[in-house]
Amino acid sequence: MARPYILKFACPDRVGLVAGLARLMERHDCFIAASRTFGDTETSRFFARLVFHGTTDALPAGLEDDLAEMAHELGADWSVHPEGEAVRTLLMVSKSEHCANTLLYAARRGELPIDVVGIVSNNETLKDDFSHWGLPWFHVPVTKETKPDAEARLFSIVEDTQADLVVLARYMQVLSDEACRRLEKRCINIHHSFLPGFKGARPYHQAHARGVKMIGATAHYVTADLDEGPIITQLTEAIDHTFSPADMIESGRHLEGNALLRAVKAHAEHRIFINSGKTVVFAR
Repeated sequence: MARPYILKFACPDRVGLVAGLARLMERHDCFIAASRTFGDTETSRFFARLVFHGTTDALPAGLEDDLAEMAHELGADWSVHPEGEAVRTLLMVSKSEHCANTLLYAARRGELPIDVVGIVSNNETLKDDFSHWGLPWFHVPVTKETKPDAEARLFSIVEDTQADLVVLARYMQVLSDEACRRLEKRCINIHHSFLPGFKGARPYHQAHARGVKMIGATAHYVTADLDEGPIITQLTEAIDHTFSPADMIESGRHLEGNALLRAVKAHAEHRIFINSGKTVVFAR
């Protein structure tokens, strides 16, 4: 079979969009192997993700020109990506390794289409723990006074590594509004789902003191609104009165790792659309 590609297409909703995309593919002798579409009645937006291939491994001549013309007429955003192409990804960590290791193991097993190009940390705590991966390690300390210089260094690393995605894998520093804007739609964060109820230090202990019966984790795109970016994935687990704060923290680690893995996988497989402050996430 010829190499498959993924088309992402989003525009104001109207009659005939699915048929129009199908006719365009037919004109270029493309076979649609999978198709997901959604029309949101609240935002009047249409979203489509097509997996297709032509008669050779290359994109058919003129296909992108016709897509661009169609997108111009419809006011659409669109992109085409080779299916399975690894997304160059920069991980950022502080003192917890579980989320980053979940992603690294999944990538090594071929379950996650990312190419990790380096690890950035604001301290050296985990340097030895990650050394066996053989990845570039970038120590970028951050204080209130040095934050502008630290973020300038971060963006220099992003540029040098040609990273297309930045993942805050339990990176415990708040990015500036400017950094969030520069990383818009290409930076994913993970945190526990007790927010906004239990903010600050020791959230699991706060939740335990209140007798919480459900814990969870949320993965989302980073925006200038702290921990309020478009949600990609949420996982939860029921607990009961027998759970200690340590038990809750342990379960929380597993939920955080799995939620982040699902979010990064959805992004790398081009299954996410931003839809007026929230997301449309297609299943595979």
